[in-house]
Amino acid sequence: MFNQVGPLEIAVVLGIVLLVFGPKRLPQAGRALGRSMREFKESLTAHHDSDELEEGQKAAAPATASAPESTPAASSVPPHEAGKSDSNGSA
Repeated sequence: MFNQVGPLEIAVVLGIVLLVFGPKRLPQAGRALGRSMREFKESLTAHHDSDELEEGQKAAAPATASAPESTPAASSVPPHEAGKSDSNGSA
């Protein structure tokens, strides 16, 4: 029967929120609410993405296990000189 939210109800709720938080803390409360909603959304999408990634890894695992091992790419810097720095001390 009364399942619609009209402009009068929204105005009453906003008035109560303004009285509770005050005009100075209202922007901070809005920022905090927006930040928490954004983090919640990111956590949902990150969880969904990790599920897809795990399924993709499970499906790709048998195909990569039968492939022959490749040799590592040769580096342009020899291994014995990789950790050395310049003579002036900079890396």
